[in-house]
Amino acid sequence: MFSRVTLLEIDTMRAGVDDAVALFREQVLPQLAELPGYEGVLVLATPEGKGMLVSFWDSEEALEATAGFAGGELERYVTLFRSPPGREHYEVAFADLPEVPATVR
Repeated sequence: MFSRVTLLEIDTMRAGVDDAVALFREQVLPQLAELPGYEGVLVLATPEGKGMLVSFWDSEEALEATAGFAGGELERYVTLFRSPPGREHYEVAFADLPEVPATVR
């Protein structure tokens, strides 16, 4: 399994963190979930607007094939960010993730 980690900072003067997460869930996630090799995503945020997206892919090829989508989506929402997001790719070496309560989904 492979992951893409995107570090970003929401400009909270333009959009609240909850609004940005809702926008991701409603507009980006449905498209993301349709991409070949997609296995899931974590969205982490602080009240001050710092955030991290960790998407999971079944292969390095699937991860690399989605680079255009990821870059395009970041560009589409560029007005939400304080500065350009940074991205890195990692192989998932180990994961022990908790069950996410339904209220968070």
